[in-house]
Amino acid sequence: MADGDGRPLHTRYTALASRLERPDAPAERDAIKTDIIALYKEVEQEITQLGALREDLKRLVDRWKQLGPSPDGNANATTAPSFGGERPVVADHIGASTFLEKGWSLISLGDHEGAERALLKALELSPNDPQTESLLGWAQMLQDKYDEALLNFQKVLMRQPTNSLARINLGYICLKKKIFGEAIEHLSKAIRLDNDRKATLYAHFYLGLVYAEREMYEDAQTFFRKTLALGPNLIEAYYELGRALWFEGRRDEALQAWRDGLAANKFNPWGKRCGEMLKHIGEGGSPARGV
Repeated sequence: MADGDGRPLHTRYTALASRLERPDAPAERDAIKTDIIALYKEVEQEITQLGALREDLKRLVDRWKQLGPSPDGNANATTAPSFGGERPVVADHIGASTFLEKGWSLISLGDHEGAERALLKALELSPNDPQTESLLGWAQMLQDKYDEALLNFQKVLMRQPTNSLARINLGYICLKKKIFGEAIEHLSKAIRLDNDRKATLYAHFYLGLVYAEREMYEDAQTFFRKTLALGPNLIEAYYELGRALWFEGRRDEALQAWRDGLAANKFNPWGKRCGEMLKHIGEGGSPARGV
């Protein structure tokens, strides 16, 4: 990191600190002041530029998320809830808030391992903080560390029983672990609470997945259609609705659901999967079973 006179900022800082220790510092008082002010202004400019770069990087991440599966087909789209939490606002507790905000930023950028490390440090400094535990659960869940995430979301709900986002994340984890009874219990409660729009939306979607996994396709379709009524942009609901219709034998309706998903957003990863499914069916294939 170089500044206006060609030397790194840290080097200039060290030189200024040395000048203040010299015997002739009082005689150079005004000159040192001028150099300190100049360095301060350049540091502020660097911070502003880096802040703008960080926001640009976040936009790059958003664009990357729209790429969908890799061309070789090895990358799988995920049904995990998209992370869109509010930036944490907390009073500092022995530096914990610094690691909390770092964890939030890293989850937003997709660095879930880095976020987990930062949030574990935050909990060391401020134990039993529900906001930190919730973010830690997100970071672990998005790494498929379901057992660890489950424990953290359970801790959150012990202190905040009406935290619907924590509850639908628990429902998602139970779905992935095939603990369907508990999944239905958590997701149904989130719908009854109806205190968070995103949680209500995902609760309907995950209940559709639960019933599809149990081959209760009519119930699954009901929840997927309700999901689309609540959030037409949740394109994965079109994809899963098509699968539920297909496995019930309503194949023309399934094809239409995938066409609708592709038309809704052909650039979305799930919109692309709808298009790929239409092509797969056209070539004589059929959908795979399972979540």
